[in-house]
Amino acid sequence: MIWRRPIRPLALAVALAAPALLHAQAPQNDLASVQRHLSAVETMTANFTQTDRNGRVLSGVLTLKKPGKIRFQYEKGVPILLVSDGKSLYFLDYQVGQKQRWPIGNSPLGILLNPARDASKFARVVPSSDPRVVSVEAYDPKRPEYGRITMIFGRQASAPAGLMLQGWVALDAQANRTTVRLTGQRFNAPVADSAFRFNEPSRGRR
Repeated sequence: MIWRRPIRPLALAVALAAPALLHAQAPQNDLASVQRHLSAVETMTANFTQTDRNGRVLSGVLTLKKPGKIRFQYEKGVPILLVSDGKSLYFLDYQVGQKQRWPIGNSPLGILLNPARDASKFARVVPSSDPRVVSVEAYDPKRPEYGRITMIFGRQASAPAGLMLQGWVALDAQANRTTVRLTGQRFNAPVADSAFRFNEPSRGRR
């Protein structure tokens, strides 16, 4: 494939970085199911497909390990990497030798990667017309630069707590939309910490 620089570095990170507010009308049973799912998942691997606002599609493999570790390994020929080592989230562009870092702290990745977080304080369950779907929106009006994310779960009896994370839709502060879809999800298989290591980008590398 011909590589062209994708969406802004924060576009996918927004999907991981926004804390959410509890919504009073959220169905309590769905919120509890989301909490049980998040508590039950220690590791996850999945194939992902990422679509940006221009319809450009990238794919790759997602690896997650609690607490705080995640890696988006893009397909061959795409010289970027998004990875968290448990302390910081990094966006690496090997084509231009660029590295950007955001501290995880209490907000980035909290709802997915911190098993100690209470989903009732960081999740807004959005009512859905499809009973097979549970949608969870994350938004912090005090930090609009984080944008919004809506995570989509499908009800599936064989998945942890009966929910399968199918992907999410992120909207950044400039209203740029990024959609991530997951397939081939696998839960709680052993994942080595070495999966979240990365090579430093070099500005002289092309």
